[in-house]
Parts: sequence; C-alpha cells; structure tokens
Amino acid sequence: MTDRNSDGLRLAELVAAFSLGTDLGMGQPMEHVLRAWRIAAGLGERIGLDESERVALYYVALLAWVGCVADSHEVATWFGDDIAFRADSYEVDLAGLPMLGFMLRHVGAGSPALHRIRLATTLITTRGQAVQRGLLSHCVSTSRLGEQLGLGPEVCGPLKQMFARWDGKGVPPEVRGDKIALSIRLFHVADIVEVHYHQHGVDAALEIARERRGAQFDPDIVDQFCRHAQDLLAVTDEETDWLALIDKEPGLRTRLTEPEIDNALEAFADFTDLRSPYFAGHSRGVADLAAAAGTEMRLPDHEVVMTRRAGLLHDIGGHGIPATIWDKPGPLTTAERERVRLHPYYTERMLARPATLAQLGAIAASHHERSDGSGYHRTLSAPSIPVPARLIAAADTYHAMTEPRAYRPAKSPDEAAAELRAEVTSGHLDGDAVEAVLVAAGHKRRKRQSGPAGLTPREIEVLILIARGSSNRDVAQALNITPKTASTHVERIYTKIGASTRAMATLFAVQHGLLDPLAEA
Repeated sequence: MTDRNSDGLRLAELVAAFSLGTDLGMGQPMEHVLRAWRIAAGLGERIGLDESERVALYYVALLAWVGCVADSHEVATWFGDDIAFRADSYEVDLAGLPMLGFMLRHVGAGSPALHRIRLATTLITTRGQAVQRGLLSHCVSTSRLGEQLGLGPEVCGPLKQMFARWDGKGVPPEVRGDKIALSIRLFHVADIVEVHYHQHGVDAALEIARERRGAQFDPDIVDQFCRHAQDLLAVTDEETDWLALIDKEPGLRTRLTEPEIDNALEAFADFTDLRSPYFAGHSRGVADLAAAAGTEMRLPDHEVVMTRRAGLLHDIGGHGIPATIWDKPGPLTTAERERVRLHPYYTERMLARPATLAQLGAIAASHHERSDGSGYHRTLSAPSIPVPARLIAAADTYHAMTEPRAYRPAKSPDEAAAELRAEVTSGHLDGDAVEAVLVAAGHKRRKRQSGPAGLTPREIEVLILIARGSSNRDVAQALNITPKTASTHVERIYTKIGASTRAMATLFAVQHGLLDPLAEA
C-alpha cells in the first residue's frame, strides 16, 4: 500500500462523520455540531482567528461532545433515557440551583417512585459528586480520543475544558474567564444558540445568549454574536456541502496514510463501544474476526482490509439508541425493538460521504441483513449482500453470543458455534461466511455442503444472477468480486451442470428450484 493516497480519507472527514453520531446521542438532528461549528467559525472570523486557530476550532467543535458516549451508562443509571436527558439540558443553564432542579426533575426517570426518591436523596446528600466525576470523565476521555487521532495540545487541551464556565461555576472550577481556551468559549455559545435558533428562531437564540452572558458565556463573544446574529445563523439554513467547506481550509485537507486510517477507525470503534459496559471491545473483536474469516475464504487483500474497516464501524449508529435500551435486563418492548432496528440506518447515514466512507458504510450497515430477506434495515436477500457484510454479520452474531449481555450470561464458544450453524440451516446466515468465521475463531471446519450438480453456495448465487440476465461484470459488482473471478465462477458452473449457453443454465436453475426464492426480489 502507498504511504499517502491522493484519493484517501482525510481526518476531517472521519471526524465529521463521527460527529453525526454525537448529534444523535445529544438528542439533536444530524449535522447540529457541524452547524454549530459554522457559527463558531463565523464568530472566529470576526475576531481574527489565524489558520492554525481555525483548524483547532474545527476539531474542538466536532469532538467536544463525543465524551457523552463514554458516560452514557452512568447518565442512564441516574437519569434514565440518556438521549432525552441531554436533549432537555439545552433548556437549562447548568449551574447552581437551576442545575440541581433539572437533575431532580430527571433523576430516576422511568423507574419506580421509591427508586427515584433514593437516587434523589443520594444526589442531594453527596452534592452531585457522581455527576461531577462523570463530567470530568467526559473531558478526559474526549481529550484522549483526540490524542489517539494524532491531534495536538491546541485541540486536546481545550477538550478538557468542555464543562468550564466563564463565571467559574463549572468543572473544573479553577478554569474560568479567559483561562478557558478561546475555541471552547466560541463553541459554548455556538452550540447553545444553534439549538435555540432551529427550535424557536433568531429572537430565542439572542435571548439565550444574553441570559447566559457573563455566566456560562464569554461576554465579548456574546456581544459579537448579537451584533452579527442574523448573518451567523442564516448560513446554517443553507444546504451545505461539508466536503467543500473542508476543501476551503488548507489545514483540514491532509489525507491519512493507510495505517493512520486504521488507527483512526480503531479509535472510533473503541470509543463507540463505551456506550455500554457490555460492549467493551466488541467492535474491534468483530472486525478482527471478520477479517480473519475473509483471509480464510481467500478474499483479495483489499477486500480483507475493507471487511475489517467496515467491521470497526458497524455499530457506530448505536449512538442514536438510549443506553437504557442497550442495557435493559429484560425483553424489549415493540417500540424499543423498532428503535434498535434503526441503528444500521444511522450507520449508513453517518458514513454517506465521502465515497470512500460510503462504501464502508454500505457494508457496515448490512450487518443485520439476512440471506432470506428477514433482516434489517433494508431487508436485503442473499445476492444483494456483499461477502464482507456476510462475514461481519456472522462475526457479529458469534462475538455477541460469547459476550455477556444485561439479559443473559455469555455463551460458550461451542454453544455459539451451534447456534450460528442453526442460523445457516434456517436460511438466515451465509454458510460459507459462517464456516469461515468459526474456523477463524478456532472451531473445526465442517465438510463443505454442496448444491445440485455439486455447486457451491457461491456458484449458486452466480448462477441465479446470470439466469436473471446479469453479465459477468454485473455479477462482479453485485457480489463485490472482480470480473475475472466472476468469469471463472461461470466457467466452473457451466462445466458442472453441462451447459454451454445462458439459456441452458437458466433452465437448470428453474428445474432445480433455484429461482423460486428470489421470485419477488
């Protein structure tokens, strides 16, 4: 692989994609943080930020809230639905009595009355020490993520000040006034006014800025905002090409090396799994297992790399699901199951741009699709599910079964293998992918099953496609293989079934019932 790839990813693009998950976790529409960055950048332009300060502001703004992932479990323990709690927090100046009142109104939400009373009593008697520890943990974990991404002290330092306040009533209390990094002071204003503007209009944004002037917010930045509010807020209404905005800032254009891409994706994967104590290491484990299975299946090297990277990203859409659902000890309600079914959709939307990420996103978002069309979110059937996605689906299922969950203990490897093979028998998972995953996980290989005329499962897929009129190139695109590999499959199929034309191959498929399962596809 080349050291630098002119068509490769930029860190700025990856961070922008991840920020969409932060929006979901904050109970805000996607692109909230990006819109807040535009407001902060507009303010920064008016006070004369230089290029390095503009670059630092971008990363500070887009990463400032990612720590909410790390404390989701703790927030849910105290306040119920963590996403709803954070969404409501935009309405309150979180200091002193207003903050205490806000927490008491939310403490133990969704729990029995006695449990709520106990939590409220603890909250009062301890003066919210657990909440303060959570805020500090948020800042430390966010700063650490910045370090993992290779960002310098001009970004990682300010990230530790996310909950500092101009009046010194924040965390840590000794960081106040102009001791707070300028990038954080700009983002504090932009973050709040963006929400109030899009919910209630310009007057509401101006009112909240003035209310918090000299308290949470730097007075000079508030004054600057009030002078230019119409122009600063108007740009957030525009249909925005974020990639073009990144292109305009030289400091954001640097493309990552291949090792740097892997390092960044691993950092995001590890951070994603922090949303539940049951998920620690899950994304990296799935990615490594799926990639090893891809090697076992003798996929080309670039497909193995793609499989691992998509595996690292497969659960990032989970930021849009409350921790109370992920950590629920009993059965989910119908409404809760529907929310869970959204997370692959969120994954796909988060990774929709640029094209390189979109390719990974399409694979990552297919990890709950099933061969018989019973999966989600697109209800794809076998021919439409690329091999890397089949491997991730099998690896995700196996890995999850061998991990504990709130509603069950971990299964043994043998129990998980038996259940995984049962998923093949039921038509849910691809047999080749499952066997490759199990071999990669250390299980003994089973004798390969074959179809009519000794056709392998892959050859049956190819036969179905060519019987329905696909060219070799179409087959390659549908199955994410090379045209040469597709041509080799076709030659082997014709030899096995004794056919020399597409018409003869189609008759064979019809006579052996191979087309019936896809009659509605």
